[in-house]
Amino acid sequence: MVWIVDDDPELRSLLDTFLSEQGFDVRTFPDTRDAERRLPRERPDILVLDRMLKGEDGLDLCRRIRAQNDDVPIIMLTAKSDPVDRIVGIESGADDYLGKPFVPRELTARIQAVLRRRAPLPAGAPQPDQDSANFGPCRLDFASRSLWRNNEKLTLTSGEFALLTALVRHPHRPLTRERLVELARGPGSATFERSIDVQMSRLRKLIEDNPAKPQYLQTVWGYGYVFVPDTPPPGPAQ
Repeated sequence: MVWIVDDDPELRSLLDTFLSEQGFDVRTFPDTRDAERRLPRERPDILVLDRMLKGEDGLDLCRRIRAQNDDVPIIMLTAKSDPVDRIVGIESGADDYLGKPFVPRELTARIQAVLRRRAPLPAGAPQPDQDSANFGPCRLDFASRSLWRNNEKLTLTSGEFALLTALVRHPHRPLTRERLVELARGPGSATFERSIDVQMSRLRKLIEDNPAKPQYLQTVWGYGYVFVPDTPPPGPAQ
């Protein structure tokens, strides 16, 4: 189920028709009120939320959803071309963003990409080498795609989970922002590298005792980031 919240009736109709033809079950809303009222009772697979709505900024709904520890995937639509506006969307908890105008096929590709990152491993699929990774008070569960700290489940967007997984699977190995984009989003992703910094800041606030002096998610100045687990790196072969 794809929910679309946009105050442009022509765009809602266009996306409803196009996405339905692509096999999606679609529901559209002209504002945030009805969509937010239905969320406790109905669960969309993904929410496509316009940034600039009449009466309320779509970011406000995104923030309220994340404040309730709801990890429903959210794609933010924005007519603003300023990269800062897109960064604000990520900081508010959006999984992805798409600038207007866009072609419906691009939105379809973004929806499919976010859903792939959120989907659990199918039955019978090869399992990763580890089911989970533990560091400090945290446990990253790869199978359920969840992060726990002191036995409390934390809310991650799909992008944050993919970024953290990329780092955790390469311990003690400095990774450039470009490489992290490839590992988290795939080669040729439209994600800009600045979004990695924003997601890293959010992850540090969840994981680190002191985000200003991170222990696990460290910066490699002039290069990128590195995950430093509790165990030391293996020594050279004798």
